[in-house]
Amino acid sequence: MCMDDIMRRWPETIAVLIRHGMLCVGCPIAIYHSVTEACEEHGVDEDAFVGELLAAIPG
Repeated sequence: MCMDDIMRRWPETIAVLIRHGMLCVGCPIAIYHSVTEACEEHGVDEDAFVGELLAAIPG
């Protein structure tokens, strides 16, 4: 799933991206970047990031 899809489906995840300094919100590349690619691009630990994303998703 691309970053844009994640943010649109679960807007609660946007706070996680901002906390990590990821500028995916409004970025035209977000429709192409996977979570792995975004983490690599921003130097963010993917395992920790995914854990925070999952914790932010309601339900």
